[in-house]
Amino acid sequence: MSVTSFYFLLFYALVLLIYYIVPKKGQWVILLLASLLYYLFSDNGFLIFYPAAAVLVCQAGIRRMVRVRERSEELKKLGKDPQRMCRRALIGVIAVNVGALFLLKYINFGINTVNAVASLLGGGDGLLAGLSWLVPLGISYYSLTLIGYVVDVYFEIAKPLKNPAKLALYGMFFPCMLSGPILRFREDADQLYEPHPFDYVQVTRGMQRMLWGFFKVLVISERMGQIVDTVYGNYAQYPGLYIWIGTVAFAFQLYTNFSGGMDISLGIAQTFGLRLPENFERPFFSRTIAEYWRRWHITLGVWMKEYVFYPILRSAPFTKLGKSLRARFGKKKGKQLTTFAGMFLLWFAVGVWHGGDWKYVIGSGLLHWAYIVCGELLEPVYAKGMARFGIDPKAKWVDRLRILRTFFLVNIGFVFFRADSVGAALAMLKGAVSTFNPAILINGSIFTLGLDWIEFTIAAVSLLMLLAVSLMQEKGSVRERIGKKSLPVRWIIWYALLFYVILLGNYGPDYSAAEFIYQGF
Repeated sequence: MSVTSFYFLLFYALVLLIYYIVPKKGQWVILLLASLLYYLFSDNGFLIFYPAAAVLVCQAGIRRMVRVRERSEELKKLGKDPQRMCRRALIGVIAVNVGALFLLKYINFGINTVNAVASLLGGGDGLLAGLSWLVPLGISYYSLTLIGYVVDVYFEIAKPLKNPAKLALYGMFFPCMLSGPILRFREDADQLYEPHPFDYVQVTRGMQRMLWGFFKVLVISERMGQIVDTVYGNYAQYPGLYIWIGTVAFAFQLYTNFSGGMDISLGIAQTFGLRLPENFERPFFSRTIAEYWRRWHITLGVWMKEYVFYPILRSAPFTKLGKSLRARFGKKKGKQLTTFAGMFLLWFAVGVWHGGDWKYVIGSGLLHWAYIVCGELLEPVYAKGMARFGIDPKAKWVDRLRILRTFFLVNIGFVFFRADSVGAALAMLKGAVSTFNPAILINGSIFTLGLDWIEFTIAAVSLLMLLAVSLMQEKGSVRERIGKKSLPVRWIIWYALLFYVILLGNYGPDYSAAEFIYQGF
């Protein structure tokens, strides 16, 4: 069910109405039923037994830990290790959930690799068929959310839920099935079950955020997508500057699509009185790649650090590796090399999470690892160079150059992300630097990329609006600033945006706005 469709908006309106009519203690039940119905009405709703099974497996693992801890002293007298028994329950839960995730989502990764190797060896293409039709909605989101919770229960930093229905709501809360965010139980879960009286300010501000999300998705993302499809669909015909234009367009298509979907999700939650974690903080203003990943898909980065990176560094093999490297290269260098090795595995995991293909492993994973490692290793060289030439590293123009540099490096990764394959990405990068054709900016050729001059103007104006709002958001909440205006001014602003979206939203004859790029995860 498309979140920008009339049917979804009707569904959401009914849920919101019922939510505030029923007794406050029953509100969480309404959210659970709404989440189940939303899943059932999705394109692959018949696969709901996958997330349901994940919830039951996690519940069984949690109950096992609780029972073991309750009988801890008794078990010790019998010569059994309660901690080891809890650890086995945790490993079982992780194995089942990660196994299902890889089997359903990443089996195509193995299939594509086998097909590629077979092709290189002359065995033909497509020896194995993909199984993408088996992938349930939001599998990466609910899997990571549930795994993180069970890990927290194991370490006793999150309370165990006894009610499986409440665990189901936490793992399958329908706004998070669109494109995240990935929840953390100890910070986000309690509010799901608490009563929430109707709050006019929260409801209206939630709807305002939803409207801003619709603006990003319908007005900007879809128009950028037309440029991207034209260039990437026939990159041999569009070399040089065309490829750079198409890649920058994809950067804004992906950002407005993903962050716009997040605005809708967080806006929906806010109308229910819930505060979900932010997932974006204007990432294209980042000065370094590390900062970029602190602003882009924030909850994924936090999850990967807590449940992948830190456990890797604390593991026995890495502890041994660290001692060996410190003995050979010194304490500081050895620690740095150990961290780089752990980061390699971390960024490989991030790349795989984005999709079962090597282009994602490179474009969203290992390439960014290389950026960060090179940045840390070359930082002393940069500092010496700036000092030698008398450049103030805190100067505004230096920060702006850093932002442009970071945006350029991110776009190199986006070429791999969007291209059909690693080979196609390399061919596009070669074509981007081997042809010099700046004349397309003034001879009208730019209007052959899927948007005529009117559509191009709408896209440009909308991007300027996005930039202006983003700059204001760097200084504080725009909605709060608007909220301080007089009632007529507030109405003019929000109704102007509403009609802007209605009139200029790029719907198209066969358009399905709900298919956000990240929804398949």
